[in-house]
Amino acid sequence: MAFYLECVLFDLDGTLVDTAPDLIACLNSALNVHGFEAVDSKKITPYISHGAGAMIKQSDLKTTQKTEAEILKTMLLHYETDILRYGGFFDGIEATLRFIEQNGLKWGVITNKQKRFTEPLAHALNITERVACLISGDTTSNSKPHPEPMLAGCEQAGVNPKNCVYIGDAKHDMMAGQSVNMKTLAAVYGYLTPKDRPQTWGAEALLTAPTEIKAWIKTVL
Repeated sequence: MAFYLECVLFDLDGTLVDTAPDLIACLNSALNVHGFEAVDSKKITPYISHGAGAMIKQSDLKTTQKTEAEILKTMLLHYETDILRYGGFFDGIEATLRFIEQNGLKWGVITNKQKRFTEPLAHALNITERVACLISGDTTSNSKPHPEPMLAGCEQAGVNPKNCVYIGDAKHDMMAGQSVNMKTLAAVYGYLTPKDRPQTWGAEALLTAPTEIKAWIKTVL
């Protein structure tokens, strides 16, 4: 069957937006509050796409689950009140979004990030009125890799999943998109862990830079 592209859908952290600087800063602020040393951003950044809890686990704090939970709560409170101080779109993303819009395509965001963070972040990035859909990790009963958020995003955008491409930097992104027959692109410029093998994820292409999104779209228009 011929592929007719209607909508380009993005994961958020590590794909559309470089949130690492802000998340690492908030993690280190929380660690300081609870009496721990700051962590090396290079060690933690690959785990951002797996959530704040995973970031704390990779900090090797040698502490209790209760203390980890307290650090997590403090970190998220800091992040909620200072969500876009250092980060922003990856280089090339803004031009890519303009290209998508100029070609009459829709675009949106489907993320596992909670609504309390995605909505303020979207507002700070000035994309609230531009996105065709904005689906958070708690918008639906299940988060990625479950198909439910993908279907919710398509319903919100008014598009058929088979006419969409989903771009993400984690295996669960590819699984979610493929579960509803979307094309998928792996953003290997994002937050990949040393154990990730994106060449095994079944993506249409591996993107080494955001500028390659525009090039791929041109091949299917």
